Amino acid sequence: MSLPLPSSVDETVDLLRHGSYVPDRALSTSLFLALKLGRPLFLEGEAGVGKTEIAKVLSETLGRKLVRLQCYEGLDVSSAVYEWNYARQMLEIRMAEASGNTDRTSLSRDIFSADFLVHRPLLQALEADVNGPPVLLIDELDRTDEPFEAYLLEVLSDFQVTIPEFGTIKAEHPPIVIITSNRTREIHDALKRRCFYHWVDYPNAAREVEIVRARLPEVERDLSEQIVAFVQKLRQQDLFKLPGVAETLDWTRALNTLDCMELTPEVINDTLGTLLKYQDDIQRIQGSEAAKLLNEVNMAARPSPR
Repeated sequence: MSLPLPSSVDETVDLLRHGSYVPDRALSTSLFLALKLGRPLFLEGEAGVGKTEIAKVLSETLGRKLVRLQCYEGLDVSSAVYEWNYARQMLEIRMAEASGNTDRTSLSRDIFSADFLVHRPLLQALEADVNGPPVLLIDELDRTDEPFEAYLLEVLSDFQVTIPEFGTIKAEHPPIVIITSNRTREIHDALKRRCFYHWVDYPNAAREVEIVRARLPEVERDLSEQIVAFVQKLRQQDLFKLPGVAETLDWTRALNTLDCMELTPEVINDTLGTLLKYQDDIQRIQGSEAAKLLNEVNMAARPSPR
């Protein structure tokens, strides 16, 4: 059963927290305004900071269907919006010829009807649903090229799709649209103007501990705090790819699986591959640098003498 949209920023915070997502106030405000005013929410930020998760949590907590369009280089209309079922169309043409039906106008009208239309994610998101408008996630838009980005303007402006052979399909109620980008390239201003914008940054230590506690409550709090403190130290290093919240959670799960009670230089060296994803970064941190960072974490955690 679907739930009504939140009526305040506080209710938006509660909604996300109910889905084990720990937002900051600014993100909750941007999301509330996007929901209230029916505008797409465009989220930019480094990979692994929780942009995609927002759409998943909204789908889960609101009881709406999640329609996900995973973007990639070369994505086109036939994969993202619609295509015709050519095999069925050819079969229909041959059956008509076999039965002596040679009225091309009638046949053309028949084979370009809704029965032969294959709905891809963007078209699916415009369909009415018993649980209310779905959550449309357009994930990693920066991976596509500019022509596809331009095609999205009609969809995001009027929540409709024009199919030359069929006509215009318009959503009775607009979907909830979340667009994400890792900023590997700049998205055109024309598309950004149609959206509300928010930069999703790495969380501070207190909020990251809260995220770990919400997602992995079985992990001891002392270990969670030590893990987060170490990751926060790592993000101050000159690495090719800084670990995101997703990597923090992966590392915490790995350490918990190993029945680790506290961080040690040996444990860090053995498990860095779950936290860092480039060999150059791993080589830079392994060994003495890991021990140094861990020592700084442990020193900071000690109570100061009176």
